[in-house]
Amino acid sequence: MKTTIHPQTGHGSVPGTSTKQRPVWRTLVGTGIGNAVEWYDWAVYATFTPFLAGALFSKADKTSAVLATLAIFAVGFVARPFGGFLFGWIGDRIGRKSSMTLAVGLASVGSLLIAVAPGYAQVGALASATLLVARLLQGLAHGGELPSSQTYLSEMAPKEKRGLWATLIYTSGTAGILFGTLLGATMTLVLPKVDMQAWGWRVPFAVGAALGLYALYMRSRLHESEVFTGEDAKAKRAPIWPQIVRHRRQALQVIGLTVGLTVVYYIWGVVAPSHAATDLGMDRGAALWASVIGNVVFIAALPFWGRLSDRIGRKKVLLTGAIGSAVLHFPMTWLLKDQPWELAVSMSVMLFFIAASASIVPAVYAELFPTSIRTVGVGIPYSICVAVFGGTAPYLQSWLGSIQLGVLFSVYAVVLLLVSAVFIFTIPETMGKDLAGAADFSVGQNQG
Repeated sequence: MKTTIHPQTGHGSVPGTSTKQRPVWRTLVGTGIGNAVEWYDWAVYATFTPFLAGALFSKADKTSAVLATLAIFAVGFVARPFGGFLFGWIGDRIGRKSSMTLAVGLASVGSLLIAVAPGYAQVGALASATLLVARLLQGLAHGGELPSSQTYLSEMAPKEKRGLWATLIYTSGTAGILFGTLLGATMTLVLPKVDMQAWGWRVPFAVGAALGLYALYMRSRLHESEVFTGEDAKAKRAPIWPQIVRHRRQALQVIGLTVGLTVVYYIWGVVAPSHAATDLGMDRGAALWASVIGNVVFIAALPFWGRLSDRIGRKKVLLTGAIGSAVLHFPMTWLLKDQPWELAVSMSVMLFFIAASASIVPAVYAELFPTSIRTVGVGIPYSICVAVFGGTAPYLQSWLGSIQLGVLFSVYAVVLLLVSAVFIFTIPETMGKDLAGAADFSVGQNQG
């Protein structure tokens, strides 16, 4: 059978089996469904926090129970750097596909544990401990999911459309959040509160576990990226840590680009409905439906910014997102009080500008690192940043609000957005770069 030589890797391939000729839908669906499940898991936790607090913690002090539930939400982020290293190592040594498949499988186990966790009334503190273990497993999985999937997607994308393809990460993730939000809103309409507290809160986590099994099947059918398979075998066996140290500047840039985005996204994209209901007194069902509008705007904005970055460059789009979010954060926070329309408007405005950064950071991260450490090089600094800043954001917001110092949290978010804006100036313009050539470019940056 005749073979052809791949122009970048130099490896032979059988006609009809190249990446470009494989079904695009399988790549997009396989990557997107697993990513959606991961984000769904985290979103339903935030959405159902009050019910988790009532079922798995002591009811003696409702405020303490909610804060403890949010603290476990933050603890889940502690496992993310370990997941970033573990699944990053798997992705850079064994393959992106293997890393993605294992990550979504582990996340499903965490969802199943929450769905079947015994209540506090039955087993006391063991109920809270079960939730903690489940969140740690999900944190480990999510720490590896995002860098693995965004690396895989960036390597599979045509370089002239990499910005657009990169939008699938947040598009699929937000679709997962939207599905979880719609499920929560529907359940609050259909089920009485007593049933929601008794057993209804378990349903979304059982659904998450089932969806994870489907994602596992879809990812098992994916092909490995040619950028990875074409990498020299010696480079794949090279020690990880020396390479990370050599590319420490890029690792720091990942943290700098992420720090503002992760906090402002968790504020407006994930926690806003729960914050509006718990802290501002908004009807919970109305808050969830208002957030659906904001997330639809976000999904629509992502491909707009992705396409724009493929035309005018990554840095201009990133700066628009960071500065726009910083300027509008205070006005939108002041607008949000106890009316659903206020939540819908404030979320829509903020998420439109947040989408500018969220749409293309997966591509930017991949374009900063060489193939041999692209997954772990992104995974470790990204996970540390999200753990330290994103994971603590809901707790800080709730705690500072409870002591009438909510304005300090807004100042904190804006300062981090400005930090990200400064870091954008330190990165090179990476639009249109060949990922197979990123190693030489990256080394050159360090030597300079």
